Amino acid sequence: MFHIRFAKWIALGLICIFISCVLGCSPVSDNHQTKTTAAELPKSEAVNNKACPVTSTASSSPACAAGKTESAPAGSILSEDRKSAAVPAAAPMSLGQLIRKYPDVIKTNGPRIKTIALTFDDVPDPRFTPQILDILRRYRVKATFFIVGNRAAKHPFLVKRIVREGHSVGNHSYNHPQFSKLGIQKFRSQIIRTENIINRIAGFRPRLIRPPYGDINEQQLKWAEVHGYKLVNWNVDSQDWKGLSKEQVKRNILSHAGRGSIILQHGGGGVGSNLRGTIEALPEIIQALRLKGYTFVTVPEMLKVPEKK
Repeated sequence: MFHIRFAKWIALGLICIFISCVLGCSPVSDNHQTKTTAAELPKSEAVNNKACPVTSTASSSPACAAGKTESAPAGSILSEDRKSAAVPAAAPMSLGQLIRKYPDVIKTNGPRIKTIALTFDDVPDPRFTPQILDILRRYRVKATFFIVGNRAAKHPFLVKRIVREGHSVGNHSYNHPQFSKLGIQKFRSQIIRTENIINRIAGFRPRLIRPPYGDINEQQLKWAEVHGYKLVNWNVDSQDWKGLSKEQVKRNILSHAGRGSIILQHGGGGVGSNLRGTIEALPEIIQALRLKGYTFVTVPEMLKVPEKK
């Protein structure tokens, strides 16, 4: 009896073991396979298991080579963005920089010998230009006059007198704008229009240009160079346009004039201009500089360049 019971228990146990083995070893279908997600991983593993970006920089990164991804630092620009990042435009060159870069195109003085060039801007002007011409003739001094085109068109007889009495002329624009604020076409028009007016009156096109306010940009300077012009500024400023007295004008000139100086004065002005100080000071300036041994020359003579194109 005991043996029969024991045999039953053994048989039952074998059956249970068989069933358990069958159920535990059978393959689990894909639909029931357990997946480990990034959310279940420790935070460091979740980050490091992201795929490396497919870029030229990623492939060379030590972290990616080790199966890790490097994050771009905050504020960094990726390689793709660098290509499209705007390059800031270069600042315009100052007048001093232009003079140093183009020393043969723009001049502020002549050779350091005992010569002086008197120059008069904003002519012709019937209020002041004839008085200046009278003084220069009396003292037998030749000067250089920078002509404004619209004034020359109104007073051609004064341009003819300047040339007839042996003075040099240069181009001072058509209506006295600030060149650096103009585009290249408007700048070109200012020069050519005035040049044509002078040519109709005097029979030639002047080589010299003096920019109003002495101001010009590099593109305009290059255009002038290509077309054979010489730009002339100054290194002694009378500041007579401020309506200064005779003594103030004399002091501004005589305290700065030296070898090869190009002196800026005015022979014309706008409505209400007062150039009495220039007219009264001019004879005394001429005499004082002559006593110091200076000779007066025109700008073309000083720079040894042709007056005419």
